[in-house]
Amino acid sequence: MSDASRRLVLHLRDERPLYSIPDWAVAEIRAALPDGWTLTDVQEPADGRGDGGGDSPGARAARDAVRGAEVYVGFGVPADLFEAATSGPDARLRWAHTGSAGVGGSLHDAIRASSVVLTNAAGLYAEPMADTVLAMMLHFARGLDFAVRAQAERRWDKAPFDAADTPVRELSESTVGIVGLGGIGRAVARRAVALGMRVVATRRGGTDGPEGVEVFRGADALHRILPRSDYLVVAVPQTDATTALIGARELAMLPEGAVVVNVARGAVIDEDALTDALRGGRLRGAGLDVFAREPLPEESPLWGLPNVLVLPHVSGASHRFWRRQTDLIIENLRRYAAGKPLLNTVDKQAGY
Repeated sequence: MSDASRRLVLHLRDERPLYSIPDWAVAEIRAALPDGWTLTDVQEPADGRGDGGGDSPGARAARDAVRGAEVYVGFGVPADLFEAATSGPDARLRWAHTGSAGVGGSLHDAIRASSVVLTNAAGLYAEPMADTVLAMMLHFARGLDFAVRAQAERRWDKAPFDAADTPVRELSESTVGIVGLGGIGRAVARRAVALGMRVVATRRGGTDGPEGVEVFRGADALHRILPRSDYLVVAVPQTDATTALIGARELAMLPEGAVVVNVARGAVIDEDALTDALRGGRLRGAGLDVFAREPLPEESPLWGLPNVLVLPHVSGASHRFWRRQTDLIIENLRRYAAGKPLLNTVDKQAGY
């Protein structure tokens, strides 16, 4: 294969302005290409919602462009695009990068069975998502839910704050339990420790957590942290092992008055069990950015529960996203050209 035939395809012009790759980022990636390489920037819209991998207005243009390309960078790697990139006499795809953190839409049978390296954007959303988690915890800790409801009704109401059994508390008197001490979990942990909170967390493997975090591993790790978690932050990727990880049994193990925060994937929590627990009054509330079905259906009872804060899957929104994404792509281009292991390589069998 001659250098002149080597090509990278970008399909990152998302319909949402914040997630559409800016021209400066395209220029930096093009400038970072090894000598002899070319870049194809697909102009037709991509769709980076969720885990990527779905159809988009520009799907056909991306399939045409990826034929003969060695590297593909998009939002997800749909099965039909992967087939176009890996079939025929010109097929030479070696590396695919998805600009999403989740990879569920990309892990079809064909890519799992192939030698194509898949990388993702895990960790790039961690800082803004951790800020959102902190905001959700403060929303319930400081009674902002009471204030928002009273404001909507034009009521000056101090009663929920003055009551002897008020749930309004200081964060520093609480423990946060983090399910999944990856990039997001670690960013949450750093903020919680800085605010004087006690932090316990589960971690499947890897290194220990930040200073001040008590880490639990093994089959019983989740059940060991639940009774201590005044705030339960769910930040694990969705896999076969984590689907419905938090059900009625787990929710019942939380302390009375606990708050559940989910910025992982909706299917990691049994929504029916969570709804029942919230209605039953044992839980203080829930801050939810992700749901089993998105958009959240109009008929979902979660909309109407006064102790639920609903966000439309936006916890990762940040103007700094493209700086982080571009830096990762360029660093991996350098590694790829040098034959070194790539950052954020996905374990295609484990699912993340």
